[in-house]
Amino acid sequence: MYRLYKTHVLAMYNTSIRIVSNQFDAEDIIQESFLSAFKNISAFKGESTFGVWLKRIVINKSLNVLRQKKQVFTDLDNLHIAYEESEDVDFPEVTPEVIHEAIKSLPEKARVVLNLYLLEGCMHKEIAEMLNISESTSKSQYQRARKLLQGKIKIELNFKLAQGN
Repeated sequence: MYRLYKTHVLAMYNTSIRIVSNQFDAEDIIQESFLSAFKNISAFKGESTFGVWLKRIVINKSLNVLRQKKQVFTDLDNLHIAYEESEDVDFPEVTPEVIHEAIKSLPEKARVVLNLYLLEGCMHKEIAEMLNISESTSKSQYQRARKLLQGKIKIELNFKLAQGN
C-alpha cells in the first residue's frame, strides 16, 4: 500500500490543489482519499487503473470541500464579464508560472471547470454531473474561463512589457 501511495500521492495532490486552491485543504483531501481508497479497496473492480479510480475519489472529495464552503455553482452566462474579443494570440514570452498564476486568479467556478476539463481530462458530461450543472453550462463556463485566462495573460504580459521585463 505504501508503494501505491508513493506512486500516486503527488499527482493526486496536484489534482486536488488545482480544484481547491488551498494547500491545507488539498493535504487533508489527499489523506482522506487514500484512507477511503485503502479502506474500500474491495470496491475497486479493476475496470480502470487504480490511479484513475483514486483520481475520481480525489476529485469528488475536492468538490465536496468546495460545496461545504458554500461555493454554489451558477451559470456564468448570467454574469456580465467585460473582455476584449480577440483571436487566439501567440504569446512567446508566456512562462508556466504566468499561466499558473493566471489560472489561480480565475473566479473559482471558472477555474474548477477549466481544471477538470483541460487538466484532468474530464468530459463536459462528467463535469456537469459532478458539479450538478447542465452540460451546456459546463461548456459555457469553460469557454468563458478560456477567454478570461487569455485576457489575464495578455494583461500580465502588457504589464511586464511596460516595466521593461
